[in-house]
Order: sequence, then C-alpha cells, then structure tokens
Amino acid sequence: MGTLGESVRLAFGLLLSGDAVLWHTVARSLLVSGLACAFACVVGLPLSAWLALARFAGRGAVVTVLNALLAVPSVLVGLLVYLLLSRSGPLGHLGWLFSLHAMVLAQALLVLPLVAALTRQLIEDAHARGGEQLQSLGAGRALRALLLAWDERHALVTVLITVFGRAISEVGTVMIVGGNIEGYTRVMTTAIALETSKGDLPLALALGLVLLLVVWALHALVAVLRRLGQRGTAAVETAA
Repeated sequence: MGTLGESVRLAFGLLLSGDAVLWHTVARSLLVSGLACAFACVVGLPLSAWLALARFAGRGAVVTVLNALLAVPSVLVGLLVYLLLSRSGPLGHLGWLFSLHAMVLAQALLVLPLVAALTRQLIEDAHARGGEQLQSLGAGRALRALLLAWDERHALVTVLITVFGRAISEVGTVMIVGGNIEGYTRVMTTAIALETSKGDLPLALALGLVLLLVVWALHALVAVLRRLGQRGTAAVETAA
C-alpha cells in the first residue's frame, strides 16, 4: 500500500510539474489519433452514406463484411500495415515503418470500419424514417444523404467521438508499426505498457490518469450531445 500511495503522489507531482516527457507523449497521442480519425472520416463518411442509400446486387454481403471488420483484432491490423510498409512490402519505398506516418495509417485502418458501419446504420435508419418524403420532393441520392446526415448531426458527432476514443486507447497496432521509440513514436498507451514493465509506476500512473481523463471527457461530451439531440427532437415535435 505504501508503494502504491507513493507512486500516486509522484504521479500527481509529474502532472502538476509540467513534466516534458509526459506532456509531449500526451500531445503525440492526441496528434496521431486525431489525424487517424480525420483520414478515416474523409474516406468512411462518403462511403457509408453511399452504401446506406444504394441498392445493388450483393449489398447485403458488403454490409455483412463491413460489420465483420469491426471484430478484426487490432494486432492483426498492425501486422498487415507492418507487412505493407516493410522493406519487402509493396509500400516499403515510402520508408514509413516505425514513424508517425505508419501509426496514423494503422489507426486510420483500424477505425475506418467503425466509422463506416456506424454511419451507414445511422443514415439508413434516418432514410427509413424520412427518406421517401425527401425523394418525393425531388432530392437525389447525394442530396438525401447530405440532408439526412445534417439532421442526424448530433448522432454523427457522437460516432466521431466514439471513434476517437477507440483510436487513442489502442496499443497493439501502434506498438507494432511505431516501435515505441522514445521521443518519436511513443504514445500514452505504449508508454504505459513500457513504464509498467520497467517498474516506473509514477510515470505510468500519470499517463494512465491523463488517458482516463480524456476518455471521461469524451463520454461526457457524448452525453451532452445526446441531451441536445433529445431536446431538439422534443422541440420539433412540440412545434408540430
């Protein structure tokens, strides 16, 4: 208990003292996860909007595969990106292995199915409720998707927050492709794993507290957005 109490005291000391190693690691984590989510959204949002409204042979199989990708182990994604970026891989000429580029790519591929699957379901459900009315007014598929996405904007932001939380808490993928290099590719989750194995519990606890605060903040933001969405829906129903 004494060791635990001392470690907690030292962890708070690191947080309050503005320890450079700690806060640089936090900033690197936020940067990598933020860029990964941005790239995943650029690809995933248009793809999921199209898939939500498109009707073609084999669509059910595509949706099934997309949903199945949600269960792919993160270390498998890391291994795939490692093979792609290794010297003998098809993208080896880029020289991205063990760099922030590789970590962003790996996290983007990891969360892309989550972005696409959740957004597709969201827009498809919204289309089932009001899509026919928009179509009767002459709105094309792209315009319907845009209008439905705007109508579900609070839920979409919730999806994006969920995706960011998934990315920033990831350890296996970034460990494989980033190498956990101090001052270069080390992020909060990989640093926690390393410092714990080394016995440097104060730094590991300090990073864990920051990560916990980030996750709590994300959940709090999701709760606020849900309340805003519920109030907006209630206001519309009252006006109607």
